[in-house]
Amino acid sequence: MHSDRTSNSGLTPGGAPVLVRRSARRRRTVAAFWEGGTAVVAIPAHFSVAQERLWVTKMVAKLETKGYGPSSAGGAGRRTDKRRGGADAELMTRAAALSSRYLAGKAIPETVRWVRNQNSRWGSATPAQRSIRLSDKLQGMPGWVVDYVLLHELSHLLVASHGPEFWELLRGYPQLERAKAFLDGVSYATSRGLPGGDGCGEDESDPQPSTDANPIS
Repeated sequence: MHSDRTSNSGLTPGGAPVLVRRSARRRRTVAAFWEGGTAVVAIPAHFSVAQERLWVTKMVAKLETKGYGPSSAGGAGRRTDKRRGGADAELMTRAAALSSRYLAGKAIPETVRWVRNQNSRWGSATPAQRSIRLSDKLQGMPGWVVDYVLLHELSHLLVASHGPEFWELLRGYPQLERAKAFLDGVSYATSRGLPGGDGCGEDESDPQPSTDANPIS
């Protein structure tokens, strides 16, 4: 027995019914797939109505624009799953809120996710793929610090360099200087052999051209 709950959520642009499936077992991932001719979007049970609306719209669009659809054999189509290697649902929601508040909603990432292989920087973005990666070393830091790094990378989707135009995008964030100072402090502690992270440098594990959130930029 499980605690899944389902609800109808209208129709896809192509006219197929949409079913939202909430699951207490699903904590941070979102999935979308075809089931018997119905577009099913599976989300964590704790998602708000606004989060549900955001993710249903996004995932249904993915199903249709990528050519996924009900198969002729039983209606079981290809599955789109935002798990490891894909987007983190909570980070995507957070990114959407930051973009809306500080960037007029212009920065729209395709994926935002935590990664473990960024040991020399806090975050990175690949504008061509509209992907953002945040170091898992940020987890446990104050929310306003995480928001700064995420907003920093969102801004790189609009401006690649660290020139005046880039910093103008960040000027409206009230914790900008405080967050930069916080990360500078962590980097200083690291240079003294204490636990922390360094926001400088590049990761060899990232083969795509990207920008990084550097606390001393």
